[in-house]
Amino acid sequence: MKNTIKKLYGHLVLTAGLGLCMGCVDMDLTPLDQGDSGSIWENPTMAEQTINGVYNTLYYGYNDAWLGWWDCWSSMMDLDANWIGGFGPLLGNNTSSNDRGSNRWWKVYYQGIFRANDVLINMPNVPDMEESTKSRLMSEARFLRSFFYYRLNALYGNIPYYTMAVIDPDETRDAEQLTQDQMWDKLITDLTLCIDDNDFPDIYKSSDNDYGHVTKSAAYALRGMIHMWKKDFPGAARDFEAVKNCGHSLYTDSGSDSYRQLFKLANEHCEEMIFSIQCTDADDWASSHHKNKHYGSRTLPNDGSGVGIGWTNYIINPRFVDSYENADGSPFNWDDYLPGYSSMTPTERAVYFYRNNLTETEIENARANGADMSRYLPDGNEARILKAYENRDPRLAASIVTPYSTYSGGFTGSSMGYTYRFPYRTLHAPEYDYATDITAMAYYTNRKFVGEGMEIVTTYSAVDLPLIRYGQILLLWAEALNEMGEMDAAIEKVNEVRTRAGAQPLNSNAYTQVSGKEDLKERIMKECHWELLAEDVVFFDELRWKTWKDLKFAMTDDKDPIRDADGNITGYGPTKVNGMAQWWGRVTYSYSWGGDNYWILPIPANAVQIDHLKQNTGYN
Repeated sequence: MKNTIKKLYGHLVLTAGLGLCMGCVDMDLTPLDQGDSGSIWENPTMAEQTINGVYNTLYYGYNDAWLGWWDCWSSMMDLDANWIGGFGPLLGNNTSSNDRGSNRWWKVYYQGIFRANDVLINMPNVPDMEESTKSRLMSEARFLRSFFYYRLNALYGNIPYYTMAVIDPDETRDAEQLTQDQMWDKLITDLTLCIDDNDFPDIYKSSDNDYGHVTKSAAYALRGMIHMWKKDFPGAARDFEAVKNCGHSLYTDSGSDSYRQLFKLANEHCEEMIFSIQCTDADDWASSHHKNKHYGSRTLPNDGSGVGIGWTNYIINPRFVDSYENADGSPFNWDDYLPGYSSMTPTERAVYFYRNNLTETEIENARANGADMSRYLPDGNEARILKAYENRDPRLAASIVTPYSTYSGGFTGSSMGYTYRFPYRTLHAPEYDYATDITAMAYYTNRKFVGEGMEIVTTYSAVDLPLIRYGQILLLWAEALNEMGEMDAAIEKVNEVRTRAGAQPLNSNAYTQVSGKEDLKERIMKECHWELLAEDVVFFDELRWKTWKDLKFAMTDDKDPIRDADGNITGYGPTKVNGMAQWWGRVTYSYSWGGDNYWILPIPANAVQIDHLKQNTGYN
C-alpha cells in the first residue's frame, strides 16, 4: 500500500505556469517537470499527475518544526524555549506580520490554492482522458483548495478568494477581501460541488488503488466543520451523519487498546481515517511532525552518534495534563493525592517529583532551586507521585510520557524499558533513565505517534498524519446535536468516543452525570482536547469556541518566592502560570495577550502592499 502512496506524493509534477505564481504569496515555485505547460496538459498521464503537486502542499510545514505546528498554538502543547523566537502572536508582539506565525502559513496555503486552481482551469481541456477521471480530479483539487481556504479563513479572516492559477508579479491588483462569513459561504458552495459530483467516490477502502486521495466523505466532513463556524448546527449534523453513511467508523479492532493502536503504522488506513497526510518510508516524504525527531526521546534507536535519535521539541503543558479526569470521571485534584499541594508554590512542590534516594549533591541542588525538601521521602517519593497518574482517563497514559512511567526504547539495539525519572542520570545501565534532549528540565513529552522499541529506527516516521478522522467528527456531531437541543443523542456520540478509549461513559455515575446543555458543551470541549492531542486540529476549535484566550493566556494569583544571592527568601511575587512549564508548574517562558486583534493573524506585509489588501485591525 505504501507504493500507492509513493505514487501519490513521490511523483511531484507541477506546471511551468506555477513557477510564475508570485505576488501576494511571495514564494519560489520553480517547476519540477521538464516540459512546458502546454505539453503537460496535452498529455493525459502527465496531466493526471499534476494533482500530486496540490497534495504535496499538505506536506509542507510538517517537515519543518520551525514553523510551529498548530498544537503548540493551542492550550495543550508548547514549543521548546530555544525555538519560540519569532512567534509574535504568542509573545505579545503586535507588529510583526512576517514571522513564522503569519507569513509562512499564508505562503503555504496560497501555494496550495494556486496549484489547485491550475488543475481546475486546465483539466477540462485535457485530450484523451475519461470525463469521469477529469471530474474526480477536479473534485479532489476543489476539496484541497477548500481545505487551504478553511485554514486561512480561520487564521486570518478578511482574505482574498482567488480562482486564477498564475499571478503576474508586475501587475498591481486590488484584490477583493471577503469577510470570514462570506468566505465560509464560498467554501460551502465549492464543497457542495464536490458532494454533487457523481464521479467523486464516497470512500476508498485500504485495498483500493487510489487510497490516499480525498473522497466525498472528506467533503461532507469539511463542509460540516464550516457549518459549525457559521452556527448552522442542523446543516453540520446532516453532513456528519453523511460521513458515517459513507462508511466511516471508529477503530475498535484492538479492544481496550484500540485508542493507542489507532496511531500505529498497521492501522493508518483503517476506516476511522477520513483525510490524512500520506507519509512514506522515504525520508523526503515522511513526517517530522510526529517522527521520532520532534515528538520522540533519546531512548529511541541509536543513530550511531552515541545518543538516541529522538528530539523533544514539542512539550505537553502541565495544566492540560492536569485536566485529564480520574478513571471514574471525577475531576483530578492534586490535593487528593498530596494534601496541601495547591497551596505550595511551584518551586516548593517540585519536591514530590524527585526520584528516590537522591545523592547529597542532588538534595542540595533541589533545595537551592526552592524545593521544600522537608517533604521528601527517600524511599517512597516515586511511588507517591505515581499514584497521581494511576486510575486516570486511559488516554493520558496512551498519549503522554508521565513521571516514573516506563517507555519502551531501542537505544541499545533492542526493545527495553526506560523510566522517566528526575533528575536525569543516565540512559545506560544500571539506571536506564528515559532521556530527552532537555534533561536538565522535567517536561511532559509525547507518547502518541512516537515509535516504541525498534518500531521506527530512523529520524522520520512513515505513519500517516490524520487531519480529519471519525472520532473527531463524532465529537463535532455531538456538539451540533447539543446546540440543537438533542442532548441525549449528543451524549450517545460522546460515549462512542469515551467507550472506545476506556473512559467512564457520560451519565453512568454521579461524576459523569450531565446537568444540562452548558455542562455538556464544556464536557465536549474537554473531550476534544483529550481525544485529539498531537493531531494539530484542536487549535482551530479553540478559535471557533472563543476559548483560546482563556486557555492559552490565563493567569492566576499564585505566588513564587523571591530570593537573594544567598538563596534566602526575601518576599513573594506573582507567578506567571501560562506557557511552557515543568511537571510541577514552574514556568520556563510565558505568553502575553496583545489584545483582541489576536483572534486573527496579521496579513503579511507584502500581501498588503502588492494586492492593496486592508490589514487586519490592530496590526497597522
